[in-house]
Formats: sequence, C-alpha cells, structure tokens
Amino acid sequence: MARGPAPADMNTARLIRVDQSGRGDFKKIQDAIDSVPSHNNELVFIWVKPGTYREKIVVPEEKPYITLSGSNAADTIITWKQGTDLLESAAISVFAPDFVGRFLTIQNTFGSSGIAVALRVSADRAAFYGCRIISYQDTLLDDAGRHYFKNCYIEGATDFICGNAASLYEKCHLHSTSERGGAMTAQHRNSGEENTGFMFLGCKITGTGSTLLGRPWGACSRVVFGYTYMSNVVVPKGWSDWGDQTKQRTVVYGEYKCYGVGANRAKRVSWSRNLSTNEAAVFFTKDMIGGRAWLRPSPSHFKRSSSTSSTINV
Repeated sequence: MARGPAPADMNTARLIRVDQSGRGDFKKIQDAIDSVPSHNNELVFIWVKPGTYREKIVVPEEKPYITLSGSNAADTIITWKQGTDLLESAAISVFAPDFVGRFLTIQNTFGSSGIAVALRVSADRAAFYGCRIISYQDTLLDDAGRHYFKNCYIEGATDFICGNAASLYEKCHLHSTSERGGAMTAQHRNSGEENTGFMFLGCKITGTGSTLLGRPWGACSRVVFGYTYMSNVVVPKGWSDWGDQTKQRTVVYGEYKCYGVGANRAKRVSWSRNLSTNEAAVFFTKDMIGGRAWLRPSPSHFKRSSSTSSTINV
C-alpha cells in the first residue's frame, strides 16, 4: 500500500476506550479497530483497560496510524488459542503501517504441539513498547517491513522470532522454554541484496534447558547481538546451519561485546562473526531501520471524535 499523507497533527490523537465493563466506547478491541475509517489520516489511540481479552485481532492494511495501548502489560492480556498455520494462527496480525503497540500481553495458548503465532507483523513502520509476547513455536512472526521493539519480553522454544523483517530489538528480554536444541531466531533473508535482519541491542537472554541463538530460514539469514547478556541457556556453538552447510558461506551471524556464560565464543561455530567496532556500528542504530524518519513519541493531547482536543491522562 502506498503511504498516504501523514497526520497534520502528530501530537494529538483521537481517543477510543475499550473496557469490558461497558464504561468505554467498545467492549471488544476488534470493534474499536473496525470503527477507524479506511485510509485514516489522523493518529488514533485505542486505550485498552485492564482485562483478559479473548480475541483474534486484525489491524487491516488500510488503517494506518493506530496505537493499541494498555497501561500495564501484566494486566492487559490479549489471548487466543490457535495453531498449525503460520500465517493464520496469530492472536494479533498487523497489516497497517505506522502501528504502535504498548504495554500489552499478547499470547497464543495453543501449546507445544506445533506452530502457534502470538503476534504477526506484516507491515512497514511498526513499533512495540513494553509488551509481553508469549507462545511456544514461532511466537513472533516478524514478517516484513521495518520494526522496532523496546523493553519487550518475548518467550518461546522453537524459532520463536522468525520472518524477514528489518528489526531492531532494544533492551528486550528473550526467554527460551526449549528443553534442548531450540532456536531463538529463524531469520528469512534470502538474498544479500535484501536490507533485512534482526538486530538485538542491550538485550537479555534467559531460559530453561538449552537454545541456539539462531538458524537460517533463508540462505542469507542475518542476526546480530550486541551488548547482550547471555545466560548458560545458550549452547556453546551458538548457531546452526539447519543441516545445510552451503548456508555457512551466506549467513551473517554476529556478536559484539556480549557477556555472561552463554556469550563465551571459544566454541562458537567458525562461520559466525565476532564483529569489529566498525561492523557493529552499522547494525546497532535506528538508522538501520530508518527509524528517525518514522518512530514517533506518544501523543500529548487526545480528543473524542470531532470534539475539541484536550489533555487526557492515559
């Protein structure tokens, strides 16, 4: 979808309240999203009051500039139970550009018997702050576009961050529940010409059992970790070629100034990289995702429908 005109006022958003008690504008999150007009050209802030919302949510391509926000991820929970299909199982699917998610728990409770996506992001310019994203296999389908995740908790066992987006993860907590042999990432970059990859900056890796840092879904898979704490859950070899030695020549798997028992590179596979300072500088910046042009602060003023704007404390 071609990018339409940006909102004229980037400080003021139309406020929509979702409250299961009936004291908001809607009881269901999807109903609030459905109320946003197609080809929307103003900021829309959907404020979700605490509760457990058992919904399968889709943010359509033609509804940009939506923020979906709780106040605290621990008590604002969006949950769904569906598995087996990578593209259809997500609790939340984001197809609209310029989307923001804040302070939400997003989970798929299908369990450990197959694919079960919690969050699918298939749109350009999406950002998530303080969210908890939880499932077992393919938890976060970081599918396509440029994305930013900050202070998020992401949990899973098998390929639980996967896809071919260009994404910067800053100060995120990755928690592996793999008993053995799981992988945290399966990045799907297919060509060296694609400017995609997963960059982890100042993150923390914990878990139970053991896990790989990543394995290549695509031949030119690209994943880098910088200034990241790695517990002993990370296996010494770090990375896998997923049974295809030809990919050892084309993947880009790098680490820079990571620390913790799991960051010891003495037994890392030889085809992973200990990045130089110059190499690392390319990856660990918002410029990698063009973020300075589209990441936006939270609105400071809110309005109801066409009413006069005012300050509302959310």
